[in-house]
Amino acid sequence: MKTKGNSKTKVNIVTLGCSKNLVDSEVLLTQLRGNGIDAVHESEKDDANVVVINTCGFIDNAKQESIDTILRYVDAKEEGIVDKVYVTGCLSERYRTDLEKEIPDVDAWFGTRDLSRILKTFRADYKHELVGERILTNPSHYAYLKISEGCDRPCSFCAIPLMRGKHVSRPIEELVKEAKNLAKGGTKELLLIAQDSTYYGLDLYKKRNLAELMKNLSDVEGIEWIRLHYAFPAGFPMDVLDVMAERPNICKYLDIPLQHGSTNMLKIMRRGITRKKTEELIHTIREKVPGIAIRTTMIAGHPGETEAEFQEMMTFIEKMRFERLGVFGYSHEENTHAYSMADDVPADVKQERIDAVMELQQGISLELNQAKIGSTQKVIIDRKEGGEFLGRTEFDSPEVDNEVILDAQKNYLRIGDFVNVNITGATEFDLTGEVV
Repeated sequence: MKTKGNSKTKVNIVTLGCSKNLVDSEVLLTQLRGNGIDAVHESEKDDANVVVINTCGFIDNAKQESIDTILRYVDAKEEGIVDKVYVTGCLSERYRTDLEKEIPDVDAWFGTRDLSRILKTFRADYKHELVGERILTNPSHYAYLKISEGCDRPCSFCAIPLMRGKHVSRPIEELVKEAKNLAKGGTKELLLIAQDSTYYGLDLYKKRNLAELMKNLSDVEGIEWIRLHYAFPAGFPMDVLDVMAERPNICKYLDIPLQHGSTNMLKIMRRGITRKKTEELIHTIREKVPGIAIRTTMIAGHPGETEAEFQEMMTFIEKMRFERLGVFGYSHEENTHAYSMADDVPADVKQERIDAVMELQQGISLELNQAKIGSTQKVIIDRKEGGEFLGRTEFDSPEVDNEVILDAQKNYLRIGDFVNVNITGATEFDLTGEVV
C-alpha cells in the first residue's frame, strides 16, 4: 500500500446495511481524515485506490449484497482500478474464517470493533480528541446518534449478538458532547439508535437510564427533534414516555420492533413478552403520549409458525393499527437458537404472508394518512427531486417512513428548514401539501 503522506492514497468507504453501520463508517471517515488521509464515502468516481467495505450480515439478502459488493471490488482490483480491498463490519465479524478461504484476494478482514486495527493498516493513530466528532455522510440537518453497541437479548432468530457482542452503553457526557458538535454543524434532528435502546444505561449506571439521556440531549441548543429507534418491548422503561410527553423537541414517535402477534410465537422467538402484555404496553404508550406514531416490524415464516398463528398476527395488526409497519421473511441464521429448528415454512408461503401483511398495512396507513388531510404539520425539508421538495413530519424517520410532497414551483424552500404545511392529499405512504 502507498504510505501515509503520499498524496496518491485515496480511500473510498462503502457502507451496506443499517444506520448503525453508517455511523461506524462516519467515525472511520473522521479518523482517517483526522490523520491527514484523503478519504471519501461512497465515491461516484473510480479515483480511490483503497476500498473499505463495511458489510451487513443480518439476513440472507443483506449477506448476498455484501458478498456481491466484495466480489465487485475484487474484480476492480484484478483490473488494476484499485490497489487494496479491505472488508469490515458484521459479515466479516461473523464469517471471517470462511470468507478468507473463499475470497483470498481481499487484503484484510476486520470485525465490528476493529477500528484501531483498520487505522494501523493505514499507519494512522486513533485520535481520542476526535471522540464525539463525526463527518456526516447524509444531509447535515439530521444525524444518527448511536447510544450503545451490542445486545444482551436472546431472541431466537437474531445473529446480532454474534456480530456485535454484548451490550455496551456510551456515557451520557460523551453523547451530549457529540450532540453539541453535531448541532454546531447544523444538525437539527437526532435519531437515537442502538441494537436495543431501552437497555441503555444498565451496564454503566446499573439502571435503565434512557429517560435521563433523552432529557440531557433535549437540553442541547439547536436540536429541534429527537427521535427514538429500536426500543425493545419487554421491560420497556415507562419514564421515557413521561419525557416524551413533557419535552416539545422529543418527537411523538417510537420505533418498537414487536416481531409477532401470537403469544406462542413470541415464546418460540424468546421475546420475553405475551400478546396481552404487548397490547397493554401499546395502549399505555398511546395514553401517555397522545398522537404518537408507532413504527414496528414483524417477522413472517419463523420456524413453527402455523397458518393459525399467522392469522393471529394479522388480527393483532388490524386491532393495533400501527402508524408505520414493515415485515421481514424469516432468515435461517447459523448459530442462532432458531437454527436448531426446522425452517419449515416454504419460501413461497413466507412471501404470501409478507404480501398479506403489507396489503393489510397499506389500508390502515391510507386511512390514517387521510385523517391528516386539513391539518397543519411541521415538516423538515430533506431534499429536492425534479419539481418537488420532499420532507417529513415528526411522525416519520428518514429512508423508512412517509414523506410530504411539496410543489417546488410554488415554493422556494431550503434543505434542512422547518416549514408549516397544510396537508391537502394522502396516499398509502405519502402526504401532499401546501406551505402555509
